[in-house]
Amino acid sequence: MRPLTLALRAGIVVVALVVVFSLVVDGAPTSSTPTAKAAAKRLAAEKSAAERAAATTAAAQRKAKAAPRRSAPSSSVTVAAVGDIVMGSMPNLPPDGGRTFFDAVETDLAGDVVLGNLEGTLSTGGSSKCGAGSSNCYAFHTPPSYAAWLKKAGFTVMNLANNHAFDFGASGEAQTLEALRKQGLLSTGRPREITYQQVGDARVAFVGFAPYRWAQSLTDIPAARRLVRKAAANADIVIVTMHAGAEGATKMHVRPGTEMFLGENRGNSVAFAHAVVESGADLVVGSGPHVLRGMEWYKGRLIAYSLGNFAGYKVFSMGGPLSSSGILRVTLRGDGTFDSGTLVPTRMVGAGVPAIDPAESAHGIVRTLSREDFGARAVKISANGTLSR
Repeated sequence: MRPLTLALRAGIVVVALVVVFSLVVDGAPTSSTPTAKAAAKRLAAEKSAAERAAATTAAAQRKAKAAPRRSAPSSSVTVAAVGDIVMGSMPNLPPDGGRTFFDAVETDLAGDVVLGNLEGTLSTGGSSKCGAGSSNCYAFHTPPSYAAWLKKAGFTVMNLANNHAFDFGASGEAQTLEALRKQGLLSTGRPREITYQQVGDARVAFVGFAPYRWAQSLTDIPAARRLVRKAAANADIVIVTMHAGAEGATKMHVRPGTEMFLGENRGNSVAFAHAVVESGADLVVGSGPHVLRGMEWYKGRLIAYSLGNFAGYKVFSMGGPLSSSGILRVTLRGDGTFDSGTLVPTRMVGAGVPAIDPAESAHGIVRTLSREDFGARAVKISANGTLSR
């Protein structure tokens, strides 16, 4: 309908130009001469043509306005999302080669889309980003074969927009991408990257952001808006991941403004999340702070600012809020609107293996943080973990 409207508008413009040209060539005639009468006749005919074109345009516009929109996909999409994942880093690897690493949580890692933040590389060899003798630098490399355990657990897409995706440079990143590809797993988060997954008749787009050169920039919000708009134009549902915010047990609250950590700009998570929702994101999932953070409703869309440490074998600090996490389970309708959701509480146990948390700590943590940080926009969490407005 848009091309028809433009064409009709163009016709009106052409007619108007003809009128102007006629006046310039013939002069401004008076009504008392034959020339004037002829000109008046031409003007009347041209005016009639313009009026007919305008009427046709108006009718076309009314028809376009009345025409039904393209129907949303009939498929709803179930999403299970978790925070940071490190399945060990050589030489510290879990027993049995990692085969049973996710067994305790596999039942709840179920959905059309199962999304996690892969904190580190699936690689061997290469040069570490950490210099010899570094005491405050961490570089993670898990064997590429461990991608099979991600697949076994039910994951469909891994976010690589984080501070550890380039721990072993371009070689480590390339090995990671190849390991995921061999298992049929998708990835997202590199510059200008939009990843798509088909779920029934619904097309789901993923766009990952982090404040690092190997990722789509979290701090360039205008560019983030453009990329999310592009994703929204080509998909029915858009899911955005953000690796944002300062780290640690004292960084559980979401604060307005830019967050810094170890001299790094870790982004303005509120401004970023709101901007991508305004540009078409239907769900925003955060990671990076290594703790749970609150959840917010913004323009009807759910923003989970951080899902904490889901799994980290002998790599993460543990205890208290650093060990608490959860599986965010959300059902989105085909048009991207929220249908239902729950938070399944989990906890890292032992050396950093994920397990269901019988104390259900995540419910109370996220409920309190959401209320304190977002007030009326806070996501409400019931005693059994159901999410509501």
